[in-house]
Amino acid sequence: MIEVKEIRLTEFSHGSGCGCKIAPSVLEQILSKSEKKKFSKLLIGNESRDDAAVYDLGNGNALISTVDFFTPVVDDAFDFGRIASANALSDVYAMGGAPILATAILGWPVEKLPAELASEVMKGAEYICAKANIPLAGGHSIDSVEPFFGLSVNGLVKKENLKANNSAREGDLLFLTKPLGSGILSTAIKRKIISEDDYNAAIKMMISLNDIGEKFGELKSVSALTDVTGFGLLGHLIEMADGSNLSAIINYPDVPIAEAAKKYITQMSFPDNLFRNWNAYEKKVEAEEGSWFIPLCDPQTNGGLLAAVAPDGVDDFLKTLKQNGIDSVTKPIGRLTGKENYSAKIIFS
Repeated sequence: MIEVKEIRLTEFSHGSGCGCKIAPSVLEQILSKSEKKKFSKLLIGNESRDDAAVYDLGNGNALISTVDFFTPVVDDAFDFGRIASANALSDVYAMGGAPILATAILGWPVEKLPAELASEVMKGAEYICAKANIPLAGGHSIDSVEPFFGLSVNGLVKKENLKANNSAREGDLLFLTKPLGSGILSTAIKRKIISEDDYNAAIKMMISLNDIGEKFGELKSVSALTDVTGFGLLGHLIEMADGSNLSAIINYPDVPIAEAAKKYITQMSFPDNLFRNWNAYEKKVEAEEGSWFIPLCDPQTNGGLLAAVAPDGVDDFLKTLKQNGIDSVTKPIGRLTGKENYSAKIIFS
């Protein structure tokens, strides 16, 4: 029997983390014939490709509902549980709300991997739910070919604080709360080339809760909000710009990229799905040729929040970040303009 400590979870899945999402073009085909029926109390459904569904409770509050799961992004089972759980909670925070309840979704190849490892995954989930001060109240499990894990999460938000990904305004400035590079670092983990220090930094980044999103919900100057996950910064930015009938300009030197990720890029360590993202969005982008697309298309797992902020609200926005322990964000990465013949333009000055 294989020793539990010798098992590398990433060897049991073809994808990893949010990078195992179905390609944007394929997803478009899947959803193209979906009926978008109108329900009077459904404030946000699948028509806008937002981070979660939102239901009007009729008392000034709304229910946020989401589900998110994926295959292992790291080899350690406890860390996998923590990352997958933090990533699922992020969908609620990205709507300006706060999670109140989670249930687990577990797929496990019981003939290949010991139950002890699945127990460690659950412990990781309990750890994150405790940090978010919510119960992990149950769940569902199946015997599957590949391991996967995630959460179904419910949250609450005041209707006046609800944020969407398609409500940005012309002139808004764009801010990103975490550096890019988790997909690149996850690939380095899978290829066994990551250093211990870089591994620890990657884990810290991927288990960090995006609970600042609840505070953003209270800021009227934040007109649109989304989290950056499997489609990379470029994909989620384009969703925001297109959904708001605007175009985005990104100043590449201002985009935060994890220092460790830069190192592994030079070693050609990045996920294949990065190119899937670029192939899906390149026709909507205006930019000079170069390797800039690698970090911008890198599929993030529990990446940061992308916020569109009115210029006159930037000071309050930055103050909110600092008050909540985020002092690395000091300036915008770009801005939103009127609709042009591109969805996003990358500049380098």
